[in-house]
Amino acid sequence: MVDTLIDGAGGIPIMAVTTESFGEWKAGYPGAVAAWLAATGFTGEAGKTALVPGPDGHLSMVVQGVAADEPLWALAGLPDSLPEGTYRLGFDSESLFGKGAGTRVALGWALGSYVFSRYKAPKRKFAQLVWPESADRATVTALADGLTLARDLINTPTEDMGPAELAQAAATLAERHGAKTRLVVGDELLTNNYPTIHAVGRASDRAPRLIDITWGKEDAPKLTLVGKGVCFDSGGLDIKPASGMKLMKKDMGGAATVLGLAHAVMASGLNVRLRVLVPAVENAISGNAFRPMDVFKTRKGLTVEIGNTDAEGRLILCDALAEATTEEPALLIDMATLTGAARVALGPELPVMFSNDDTVAAELLAAGTAEADPLWRLPLWKPYRKYLDSKIADINNASDSGFAGAITAALYLQEFVSAKVSWVHIDTFAWNQASRAGRPEGGEGLALRALYHLIQKRFS
Repeated sequence: MVDTLIDGAGGIPIMAVTTESFGEWKAGYPGAVAAWLAATGFTGEAGKTALVPGPDGHLSMVVQGVAADEPLWALAGLPDSLPEGTYRLGFDSESLFGKGAGTRVALGWALGSYVFSRYKAPKRKFAQLVWPESADRATVTALADGLTLARDLINTPTEDMGPAELAQAAATLAERHGAKTRLVVGDELLTNNYPTIHAVGRASDRAPRLIDITWGKEDAPKLTLVGKGVCFDSGGLDIKPASGMKLMKKDMGGAATVLGLAHAVMASGLNVRLRVLVPAVENAISGNAFRPMDVFKTRKGLTVEIGNTDAEGRLILCDALAEATTEEPALLIDMATLTGAARVALGPELPVMFSNDDTVAAELLAAGTAEADPLWRLPLWKPYRKYLDSKIADINNASDSGFAGAITAALYLQEFVSAKVSWVHIDTFAWNQASRAGRPEGGEGLALRALYHLIQKRFS
């Protein structure tokens, strides 16, 4: 995506105006430009674009209506809508949007230049933008490449993105940054005490595995990222209906987002000892599939009764979190496409966030607002823990109550995290249901940018 941002000094100017500033701006262009804008009905409305021809009939200027509080998405719809060619900012981005706007405008342009082209060639080339002078190129590149990785992984169908392929993508990423990768595959999960990862993935002929990446100086603050890598979720024996199964190639969206975030962290050289844990499975159906009311002993030693085989994400995460918490990292973050309840509560665009650390939660919410990558916090409401009680095991993986599904899922995970560890759990949709500027329909690394800026601020 960053290849649509280029070096140079030329290009057709893009002028950004708000509805409030449009009248004054237009007064500076009396004659043909003002007449053309009036004739086409352009008023500076946010999201509207006017292509202004010159005397020779060629495009001489682009006038873009923007909202002054949204620099990231201000021009993000233009790479795919403008005629092919080279453009430049014809306005001072920081005067209009504030400090750091050049970086945000450039990142928005890069994100708007994304297309998933693995199976179908793009119909056209994207318009190119000369790098804004004030843009932090390293940050733009790290985040754009990280989000591209996340989007590509999520968009790839399970036939080409099973547990082995996800592990290969992680290993390729690790090798790129000089990180170390360890894989625990198939029955090795049992001998290495990852029993619930094995249980969920054992019915598939594509062996389950745990991906374990480490990077950075050993004496740096420890940052651990855990991502749910269910490459496809049939629901298991508690099988999903066809409508519920259709988008399940994206059930590894947590893992994809974590890997994209890991890329941004490593590419930026942040001062952390990074560990990435991704349990990668396919929740399939066969003669050896795990069953409702089975009981398994988890890595932590707690026994879990299976109330629902379609609540598999928390089962693979609990073993990974139990491993992660033993090192007592300075910050532990897990991401998962975990519950439909979170989508019912907040919709597809707003990930749910839980945390046992109020300071970290406040910082992450602030980062999400500042970076136009919002989240919303829900409580780890202890009274609801009773919904997970089991008569024969320490805990049930699913509640029969029908209430507070996102909260009970988070409470389940909390059982496997040490109270000494600052922990954030994000329940994400990882998908754009419809295209918007810079956010095409399909896989999306929701909260990736917010988390990156939280990490950058905490460990700089």
